[in-house]
Amino acid sequence: MINSINAYSTPQTGDAAAFKAASTAERTSDSPEAKSTTITQADSTPTISIMARQLADSAARAEKRDSTLSRSQLADKAKTLLGQIQGDSYFLNKAKHDSEVPKTDDPALLARAKQATAFVNSAANRSGSEKNPFAGLSREQLSNIAYDDSGTYTINERRAASYESDMQEYAWRVKVCAQAMDEYNSTGKLTNFFKSVLDHYNGLPAIEQAQYPKDYASDLESKIKLDFNYRTHRAEGKGEDPMSLIEMIDFTSSKSKDYLEASGWGYQGS
Repeated sequence: MINSINAYSTPQTGDAAAFKAASTAERTSDSPEAKSTTITQADSTPTISIMARQLADSAARAEKRDSTLSRSQLADKAKTLLGQIQGDSYFLNKAKHDSEVPKTDDPALLARAKQATAFVNSAANRSGSEKNPFAGLSREQLSNIAYDDSGTYTINERRAASYESDMQEYAWRVKVCAQAMDEYNSTGKLTNFFKSVLDHYNGLPAIEQAQYPKDYASDLESKIKLDFNYRTHRAEGKGEDPMSLIEMIDFTSSKSKDYLEASGWGYQGS
């Protein structure tokens, strides 16, 4: 049963230990006002407009990319883009990334880039002493920044956006796993857990969905229909064939490695 929960609580690629260490300092209000202030570090209408325009342009580029690439091509693209902001490629060019300055004279955007560098270095050192300039943005906005290689954002800004996305994913995963344990303890089932995971997956940006196995959603749907009771070892879904607990555990265990690898949970050293 635990393997089933772990296999489906789907973290994103990135710095698992680092983003957990930085998470305490990163929680902000979800209000539009808080988001704009966090992003710009100023209460300036012109600056907010610039950021809004950047986000709109990033969303347009993402939409075009997602509509022109197949799922497998999108997965390959994601791997390439993530390689720019994490792993060996990132660290081999760390000095260059830390000194990168955006092509703008806008003082707020220059300050944001500087803050992003301070944040990613703080997070890497596990100090959590710096605020993430992208804290509080939506998952889609963060994805659009992290996977945007147009030059609008510096590498460290994209990395900072990826950190925030990871922390939001981590917070969701902690919550949904606690709910799953409560569900199992009270009913012997994980059906609502699988529904929550499916809803979460369906809400992810296309480029993030593409990094999961092709049958991820259909597999969850089959488990929901099965409505399996792990205590009675019976499938209670109407019209579904029964499956023994042993078969269920074997199935989820065999899938765990694929899901964890696809989600980046096993990634170390970003």
